Amino acid sequence: MDRSAGVNSFPARLRKSLHRARVALRKSGVDYFRGDASDWLALAGLLLTVPLLTLATIAAPVWCAPAALVLPIVAGGLLLRPASLLGLYAASAAALIVESAALGPYTGGGARVTPGTVLVVAACGFFGLLIAQFRARVGVPWRRGGTMLFDLRERIRVQSALPRLPAGWHQEMALRPAGGQSFSGDFVVAARTHGGRTLEVVLTDVSGKGMDAGSRALLLSGAFGGLLGSLPPHGFLPAANGYLLRQNWEEGFATSIHLVLDLESGDYELLSAGHLPALQLHAGSGRWEEQAAEGPLLGVYDGAEFGPVKGTLRPGDVLMLFTDGLVEAADRDISDGIDRLTGEADRYVATGFEGAAWHLIEACAKDVNDDRALLLITRDA
Repeated sequence: MDRSAGVNSFPARLRKSLHRARVALRKSGVDYFRGDASDWLALAGLLLTVPLLTLATIAAPVWCAPAALVLPIVAGGLLLRPASLLGLYAASAAALIVESAALGPYTGGGARVTPGTVLVVAACGFFGLLIAQFRARVGVPWRRGGTMLFDLRERIRVQSALPRLPAGWHQEMALRPAGGQSFSGDFVVAARTHGGRTLEVVLTDVSGKGMDAGSRALLLSGAFGGLLGSLPPHGFLPAANGYLLRQNWEEGFATSIHLVLDLESGDYELLSAGHLPALQLHAGSGRWEEQAAEGPLLGVYDGAEFGPVKGTLRPGDVLMLFTDGLVEAADRDISDGIDRLTGEADRYVATGFEGAAWHLIEACAKDVNDDRALLLITRDA
């Protein structure tokens, strides 16, 4: 009886009610910032600021100018839907009328509602409405837009992560988008197949650069990641070529190089779709050798064939795959860029190539306005 009375007492019921209200408010806040909830809370808050600013302007027009009404209007353009935004604009227009009547005609001195004030407030409202309509058309609230872009960038990064290699092997990869942006037209997909014995890596350079190519790179990286390991090695590039052709993009071509490496023997095959040759450092001679496979660009014509080139990574050897942004420039030949790249790479032969990929991009193509990607695979001596 006493326990039941304690549970049903007024303080207990009050604590339960407060707890439910707090949980509901927290859920509403989370949904709002995810873009899943109504904007009534933001509208109510902004509508409340309009009379407060009006009273402050009437009381102290020197410190709170009539143009201060642009603050809730700008915030509304970012937070509200177009229909709710019109209600806020109506309240702001009424506030300007009240301020004008209370402060007197603008010809009577400073700190009054002038035609310029009305134009500034109207212009901010117009641009805020354009922003709100654009968000409504896209269907992504501004609160969710940045999170979505971050999520897309992380998905590309995760898809480009290389699998862990067995003892005796080391891999390095560095990716640098054009102009310091977060999205790149260069990407890597990789997988260990045949029970983990084989490493398959595909390095792709989508036409365009930076943000222009980022959306296509995201789509292709997902598609290529699904194809890799699901098809025989010689069937990957033809399937990827067919996929690009079906997209019917105006600028729909890409270059790609496909490495199939046996992690037990060191034997490998390279298949290329219009990509630059790979470079192999032979530890015995200390020389770099170009490994150039032949094949057309992806997405150009159907029925393309891709011939492989074979090689072997012996202990101490290094294989380097890269995109054209690393070696191509308007004022030099690609062969000169490759010579510069191998010259810089020779500095790491004695000390090892750990951390070398990032430094090679810095040394060879730091300020190039193009996407750059570099992949190093080394076999320990």
